[in-house]
Amino acid sequence: MTSTLPPVHAAFVARILAAVKHHPYVDGLLAGGSFIHGGLDEHSDLDFVLVIDEVAYPQVMNSRMAFAQSLGTLISAFSGEHVGEPRLLICLYGPPLLHVDLKFVTASDLDHRIEMPAVLFARDRERIAAQLGAATIAWPNMSPDWFEARAWIWLHYAATKLLRGELFEAVGMLSFFREQVLGPMLYRRAGLPQRGVRRIEMLGLDGDKALASTAPQLEAASVRAALLSALNLYLQLRADAPPQNATDGMPSMLLSFLGADLSCSNVISVPEAQDVID
Repeated sequence: MTSTLPPVHAAFVARILAAVKHHPYVDGLLAGGSFIHGGLDEHSDLDFVLVIDEVAYPQVMNSRMAFAQSLGTLISAFSGEHVGEPRLLICLYGPPLLHVDLKFVTASDLDHRIEMPAVLFARDRERIAAQLGAATIAWPNMSPDWFEARAWIWLHYAATKLLRGELFEAVGMLSFFREQVLGPMLYRRAGLPQRGVRRIEMLGLDGDKALASTAPQLEAASVRAALLSALNLYLQLRADAPPQNATDGMPSMLLSFLGADLSCSNVISVPEAQDVID
């Protein structure tokens, strides 16, 4: 696999392999993300998991910035608390610029994973392979009720910002809604693991441009149209796998809040939406 990587990525893989082989407390180096899913190109990140000796783990965590600096010209780095992953160090190297994620775990952390990584290095390859083979691999797909519990609150939030004239805020909420709800539901429709809006264009998951219609210009009329498109697309995608607990009064209450014409051709009418719920 490393022989087919872009030159910048291949050079970094060579450096980190050399570093971990000489590090006394690194028991293994795993790779995930595009490295295993395919489609890795010159614009891709590198996602690494470093398996650290259990006893030395606190020491390695305290010195991980120095380790990251040893791998090349580190421009900036910060830990991943914002995504609920304090074990993660998010790094930018360059020039040329390269985004690299370094996650520091112990062998016991390998029992539950969202993907099967590639083993690039292991001091005890049989043990690491056996542990990965016995691990529970489960992609964090969200359920229909997870989407339903959040969709109307998030759409209403976007509506309030639109009506107040906070267009940047409304546009940002629509982007968030695409990433958290509509993109994953389009992946679900295609029978694929839910990955936000990653590579939706390349995979052709928005062939009718319904998702594209939820991306507005910074004008009130455009934001309103995009919001109604997002509502409409959510109802269509919800019909693929209806939630057990549909939200009462929606979408009619939100449409009324927006002053939307229920007969508008680009909005599912309330009777049609009720059919979806039923």
